[in-house]
Amino acid sequence: MNQKLEDILQLALQTPEQTRALTEELNVGFDTQARTWELIVKYHGSLEALKALGIEVEYLIAGYAVLTVPEQLVERMVELEEIEYVEMPKRYFYDIEMPTDNSCIAQVTLRDPNLSGAGVLVAVLDSGIDYKLPEFRKSDGSTRIRFLWDQTLQPEAPAVDGAGQEAGDGATGDSSPARDGATADAGLAENADSPDRSDSGSSAARPIRRPPAGYRLGVEFDSAQINQALAAPAGQRQFELLPSIDSSGHGTAVAGIAAGDSPMYQGVAPEAELLIVKLGLPDAASFPRTTEIMRAVTYAIRKALELQMPLAINLSFGNTYGAHDGSSLIERFLDNAAEIGRTVICVGSGNEGNSGGHLAGSLLQEDDIAGGRPGAGIPSGSADGIPSRIGPIARPVSVELAVADYERTLNVQLWKNYCDTYRIFLRSPGGQETQLPAMISGGKYTLRLEQTRILVYFGKPAPYAVAEEIYFEMLPEGRNYINSGVWTIRLEPLQVVTGRYYFYLPSAVVRAAGTGFYQSTPEVTLTIPSTAAKVISVGAYDSTYEAYADFSGRGYADANRTIGVVAAGLAKPDLAAPGVGIIAPDIYGGYTPVTGTSFATPIVAGSCALLMEWGIVRGNDVFLYGEKVKAYLRAGARARRGETAYPNSRVGWGGLCVSSSLPG
Repeated sequence: MNQKLEDILQLALQTPEQTRALTEELNVGFDTQARTWELIVKYHGSLEALKALGIEVEYLIAGYAVLTVPEQLVERMVELEEIEYVEMPKRYFYDIEMPTDNSCIAQVTLRDPNLSGAGVLVAVLDSGIDYKLPEFRKSDGSTRIRFLWDQTLQPEAPAVDGAGQEAGDGATGDSSPARDGATADAGLAENADSPDRSDSGSSAARPIRRPPAGYRLGVEFDSAQINQALAAPAGQRQFELLPSIDSSGHGTAVAGIAAGDSPMYQGVAPEAELLIVKLGLPDAASFPRTTEIMRAVTYAIRKALELQMPLAINLSFGNTYGAHDGSSLIERFLDNAAEIGRTVICVGSGNEGNSGGHLAGSLLQEDDIAGGRPGAGIPSGSADGIPSRIGPIARPVSVELAVADYERTLNVQLWKNYCDTYRIFLRSPGGQETQLPAMISGGKYTLRLEQTRILVYFGKPAPYAVAEEIYFEMLPEGRNYINSGVWTIRLEPLQVVTGRYYFYLPSAVVRAAGTGFYQSTPEVTLTIPSTAAKVISVGAYDSTYEAYADFSGRGYADANRTIGVVAAGLAKPDLAAPGVGIIAPDIYGGYTPVTGTSFATPIVAGSCALLMEWGIVRGNDVFLYGEKVKAYLRAGARARRGETAYPNSRVGWGGLCVSSSLPG
């Protein structure tokens, strides 16, 4: 297979569709009806030649695009010189005191300088929003949402008049790509603050429902359309005018924490303007995937450039698949996106800290004493009776994985340094054991232990990553569930330079409670894409105890890690915010306590809006965006109880404190 394809995509393409459909990851991005793959590519030049082959191209920013490729054309597409690297989408999972009660926010909002986020755009890319709630409306009842893009709605085909021209409101249907920094959506915002359109009760009263310019999926609503719906009678007519709903309430809570405002509730930046993207749903589990996130980030940045507003983006979800080293396309994409316009991107570190889904270690053990192990006596030739020492010794390691009853499928990732060579043995709960072969042509290998079939893929370093991956996908054979009990993976050294290994399981959301590694490693459990270097990665602490919340994904404190950006000394998370029992608006018109890094992140995103209002909108520092906002937040962070050194893997530089983060 072509080395431009990531390892898991190569395994998916070599696996029959019927088998892929049984797994959690291998069929993500495949449309069973259209027989097409949705793929993410890093490219240079132009991809227009692909359109002649029937491949749909959606240009993003910074040299990234989303392709919809007929299954039989994937290998041919990769041969195009302009294609640099290809990944399949990954599923992402949603990562509860009033949000302004802590984090030194009241000190800058209730007294001088009386910040409110005015003039700043806060983008919430999530499960949608209940736009009818008072928290998202101005004092006159009109909406504070500038644009709402619901990726799950079906666009309408425009009516065509006798001259072959589109009839209706004249909105542009341009699907041409926008260049970096270009206003691809120009013209759509002209009516953003126009008077409400009259509700005549006829279908002609509303414009044709279309996606944003340059996109194929979903429907975009501007503030005039939202106001039209707000003015309509509640119920069916209101839903007909604006049928976007937040069925889970996750996005509504996040938006309320970041920027809600009503007589009963106030978020962090109550006068910020909102841009909402309801992310597309790949399956019944209702979780977004990589391609929808990348589209949404591109959309938000283009809108901010069009509106000439500073932008704070909130991403409250993550995924455990990957080396966690900044090398995947979503991580690299966000690093590029963070440098476009006056942008800050805040990402939650996830809730995998105590889930048992990660284990790391080394085959290189503590120093031996020359001539024998410690306690074996004084070796001959030692001076003055003091044993001489030799370097670390590579020894086999057995990794034990508990698999709970009723697991339908489970995948395991092993990441290692390509310089190291191990023999790998896999043992089932019933005692059957097999040695995996050395690297084989094509990378794929299938084995059976008891009633479990295991697909194994041996990866190679990629053009953007030095780590080597060995991927295991466990499927039931002749029954509904894989074998439960203790599975053992034994690593035996052949040629060892670093000796390091890193195991990851899927998110705890899709694992049974009893499935996890014995003696798991809590470090480097932050989820992707909070691992991107130029985003603000947000952990959670419990404000009741002023201490780290143990579910919060931990970052890089592994001095021996030898792959990716971690080896260069990058520290994550950047800081922590309250993430336990945060009161947030719910979709039933009330308020609910919520817990998780999903809800710590909008506290930081709203705080970024406050800083950018002070700096950019008020002219105190027109360059206060991007990495500069991160630097100010780090500098102002406060110590948390139980933490002795900073930065660390739990709370980064400390707990959020907005008043201390403002210079001067």
